[in-house]
Amino acid sequence: MTDTSSPILRFGIIADPQYADIAPHTAMNRHYASSLAKLAAAIDVFNGTELDFVMTLGDIIDRDWKSFDDILPVYRPLRHKALFLLGNHDFAVAPEYLGAVAERLGMPGRYYDFAIGRFRFVVLDGSDISTFSAPPGDPRTMLATDRLATLMEKGAINAQTWNGSLSETQFAWLAGVMETAQASGETVFVFGHYPLFPPNSHNMWDSERIIALTTGFACFRGYFNGHNHVGNFGAVDGRPFVTFKGMVDTHDENTYAIVDVFEDRIEINGFGREASRVLSA
Repeated sequence: MTDTSSPILRFGIIADPQYADIAPHTAMNRHYASSLAKLAAAIDVFNGTELDFVMTLGDIIDRDWKSFDDILPVYRPLRHKALFLLGNHDFAVAPEYLGAVAERLGMPGRYYDFAIGRFRFVVLDGSDISTFSAPPGDPRTMLATDRLATLMEKGAINAQTWNGSLSETQFAWLAGVMETAQASGETVFVFGHYPLFPPNSHNMWDSERIIALTTGFACFRGYFNGHNHVGNFGAVDGRPFVTFKGMVDTHDENTYAIVDVFEDRIEINGFGREASRVLSA
């Protein structure tokens, strides 16, 4: 009989610290400088338990390259592996730094995958084709402008400059990873900065295409993201799409989570503003 009483793996989730040494934006309830203390508090909790890794779902900073120098040292006491992916605000830096953000975060590339046992984790770069992530003169910016214009003509709610999409190269890579994982008997979780589902103004421009691809594989078990700071949840064919709440919001109320993966369910243990959920496999 399969043991369903103990998790197979556990990992921490942080979404949108969006740190900057600037005054709060009270109208949006964004308290940028407070994220250093909130992050440190989350790391204290993570250090008190066994985890396979901690993933930050993008927007580590709000703006300015020097902000990385302030927030990244806060991760140093973390006794677990710290993993990152790229959000739109992580590209709010001077043009000469746009190509170096992933390297600054110690990432193996702007998108990547890794395995723990029979689980495959896919980390997307939703800013791949966007109006803000490429150096001046890069053809990807023109492609992004065209994609955005097409969505605006259709009246799409996610036709927003703060969203992005996958390149054809990355989309083909994602398909290849899914195919290999399925053939190898692996279970796949996908991480991204931008939501895919339910429909929302924060969703990736090509969300429907990515949903169709991932849910077409039996090995796909769920998608986790940030970007929409109020959080959200939906399911497609029984697979969960979870938007985690933004750490930068509010002056002193924190938000982060620990995810326990069991054979028959996923338990999200929310802290502070983050909701706790039990999701069936």
